[in-house]
Amino acid sequence: MELLPGPVRRLGAWCAVALLVIGVVYVGIRLCVELRTAVTPVLLALLGTALLGPLHRRLVRAGVQRSLAAGLTCVAVVAVVGGAVYIVAAALIESGDQIVASLKAAAKDIADHFGAAGTSLDDLASNARELLGKFGGTAASGVISGVSVVGETIAMAVLALLLVFFFLRDSDRAAAALRGITPHNSADTVEAIARRAYGAVEGFMRGTTLIALIDAVCITVGLLVLRVPGAVGLGALVFVGAYIPYLGAFISGAVAVLVALADRGFAIALWALGVVLAVQVLEGHVLQPMIQSRTVHMHPAAVLLAITAGASVAGILGMLLAVPLTAAGFGVFHELQARYGTSEGATGSAGEPSDS
Repeated sequence: MELLPGPVRRLGAWCAVALLVIGVVYVGIRLCVELRTAVTPVLLALLGTALLGPLHRRLVRAGVQRSLAAGLTCVAVVAVVGGAVYIVAAALIESGDQIVASLKAAAKDIADHFGAAGTSLDDLASNARELLGKFGGTAASGVISGVSVVGETIAMAVLALLLVFFFLRDSDRAAAALRGITPHNSADTVEAIARRAYGAVEGFMRGTTLIALIDAVCITVGLLVLRVPGAVGLGALVFVGAYIPYLGAFISGAVAVLVALADRGFAIALWALGVVLAVQVLEGHVLQPMIQSRTVHMHPAAVLLAITAGASVAGILGMLLAVPLTAAGFGVFHELQARYGTSEGATGSAGEPSDS
């Protein structure tokens, strides 16, 4: 090694460290994928605890016993999530036939103006039900597998809810438990890193929930003014979709526009599109900088890369978990940078000889 120039040796050392880190991360991800039935509820429970922690702490400060406060918090989240899922499903099922009929009518209008291109769209709309029927037949052939997936999902959801209860109830013991399993000389550092990571996740969940609520209320009000059916359900869909940045807003906005097109026609659909775009502009230029900058700030490119990586690893669930986990990673990085970067810089500057 002494025969190599200094820069080459440093480059080799950095490459070895990078390969080691990548290898550890890859093995960790593979283990999480293999143990997803146990890992997924824990991650979902951590996100739920980060989101519901302020409500639980408020109940405890009001004099409610910790276990009862955790139980009431879990009951409240079940009621809210169950109601939102029911409203969204009912709205989409009710408007499904109207969406298909409206697409066929729109395709015919395009065919009258653009000829062959419109005819292709008309054929696509006409065959929509046939394609859905074939898809349903394929899904029915794998009904046993589908039942297994549904059962696994329900089991993970129940386990995640139980873990949320225990995490909320015993949150006051978390720091002591962490210090108990950490070597004494590094306990302070590990606790600080854990608090920083959890604080980043909590900030992300709190900020995203507030932004999602504002988006959902604005779009719901706009759709109610336009007299679009299922406006409340579409608003609930916007709220849920906001937890998948960018992509969730695109999908929920597209569904809202399609429902408006199905029931109210092309002109109202354009107005609905305008409402959705206005809300997205408000979110991107006002809400995100004002709210998320006070909680956790990540560059949009980092968010998109995290969502893409999460989707490639675990599909929709990976997209949901990717951004808060990335926020936790950024929190750990900033804590390490604050602890060691500054001290190293101070040591280096102190060790340099002065010009005088």
